[in-house]
Amino acid sequence: MTKGFDPSGRLPDFFMNAGTSSFTQFLTHASPELLPGRRPLPPGMAADLAPHGTTIVAIATAEGVVMAGDRRATMGNLIASRDIEKVHPADSYSLIGIAGTAGIGIELMRLFQVELEHYEKIEGIMLSLDGKANRLAGMVRGNLGAAMQGLAVVPLFAGYDLSPADGSRAGRIFSFDVAGGLYEETGYDSIGSGSLFAKSALKKKYRPGVSTADAITLAVEALYDAADDDTATGGPDVTRKIYPVVMSATAEGTHRLSEQEITAVAERVVAGRMDNPGG
Repeated sequence: MTKGFDPSGRLPDFFMNAGTSSFTQFLTHASPELLPGRRPLPPGMAADLAPHGTTIVAIATAEGVVMAGDRRATMGNLIASRDIEKVHPADSYSLIGIAGTAGIGIELMRLFQVELEHYEKIEGIMLSLDGKANRLAGMVRGNLGAAMQGLAVVPLFAGYDLSPADGSRAGRIFSFDVAGGLYEETGYDSIGSGSLFAKSALKKKYRPGVSTADAITLAVEALYDAADDDTATGGPDVTRKIYPVVMSATAEGTHRLSEQEITAVAERVVAGRMDNPGG
């Protein structure tokens, strides 16, 4: 039985009283054991017991941001999944990508989506982009104990700022560390095991004010380069027709590229590498 519930079926007082606009804080009082970082774990390292998601890239554009993620999850030296999806909309104007322990990452991402929706319903307004990033940082910090045992999750957060302090930087990108540290990135960023190679690829080709269409191509090329040097990152799989998940966030909201759209981009990138394998 969930702690604090009356066997008669009457809901506890904290369900009936005016509560917090934070769903995570509400869950801390109602059922803390449901939070990703509050579950007891056996002693020892557990890094190899669950699939891990790998490389995510985000690029700021003239219209907003683009985020893309490869589809591979690994477990040790094995490919656990070839078609996992690691990039999702956080709300109408922001995106979240996860790297690290896949199960915990997906759960944290879904909790973050509920957190933003709950705040909007209670307060009647949307959190600012900085507020969203701070809420996500707190969730990552709550998973620190599990992270120290090898079940780390590190998200990448990006979105279109509806009220930017600098009108030329409406698209913003935020990175995190396992302790919940929050850092705003300039231009582009990448997380996961292939991030070193992805960022090296973007460093050569990224230019401020890049269009959304060009940023999509840059993101797929960066993931291709990451897969070329990192065994845990999956490149475009032409045989199985498994391609990266690519999304954008602009003033019109979030948009995920359709299968036809991403297929065309991926096949164009692969064809280009056939002529020039080194990029």
